[in-house]
Amino acid sequence: MKFPTIKSKKDSLYITLFFLFSIACIAGLRYEQRLEMQKGIAEKIIRFHVIANSDTKEDQDLKLAVRDAVGIKMSGLLKDAADRSQSEAVIRKNMEDMKQTAEKVIAERGYDYDVDICLTDTDFPVKTYGAYTFPAGNYEALEIVIGAGRGHNWWCVMYPNMCFSDTMYEVLDEDARSSLKRVLSEDEYQQVLASRDYQVKFKSFEILKGLYDEK
Repeated sequence: MKFPTIKSKKDSLYITLFFLFSIACIAGLRYEQRLEMQKGIAEKIIRFHVIANSDTKEDQDLKLAVRDAVGIKMSGLLKDAADRSQSEAVIRKNMEDMKQTAEKVIAERGYDYDVDICLTDTDFPVKTYGAYTFPAGNYEALEIVIGAGRGHNWWCVMYPNMCFSDTMYEVLDEDARSSLKRVLSEDEYQQVLASRDYQVKFKSFEILKGLYDEK
């Protein structure tokens, strides 16, 4: 691509300001689009959120043990859920059972922490699972708080299932990808592809760099 030659410092300043303004406009537009897209994505998924009592190694290990025990139970219960509504109904129906499962794990490890469990709206930061990045925002989540709930937390996408495998880590196999693509619109699915967030930024700076390279 042939860029125009910059003839003076004044031209350079005007062009720089023009591109900075253009980038700001594009960024603002994309921000509004991402907000709307996030709301659309949030309406179609349920997340899983486990918060540890503290950041000690023991409490963090306990958090993962609770995650595994509840996750194994929920993966079986949600296996036949056809959509988000059914998944939510299954979760609500089994809330007390999940709490008892968490309390059992905690007691077996010699702790007496309280457990709070609920299906609630929660603010999440940006989170990447393999090739997929879910935008920051408010999502419905099954939330388990252990004890004081002051430790680092763990989260994943419970519906469609991007949480559960034999090892209880986030799974991104072909079934998970297909399920995600099925529940999201094409635009929403493309939005969560991690590599797309940076294309406009890189192109804008590439053009600006080209202008200066030809001085």
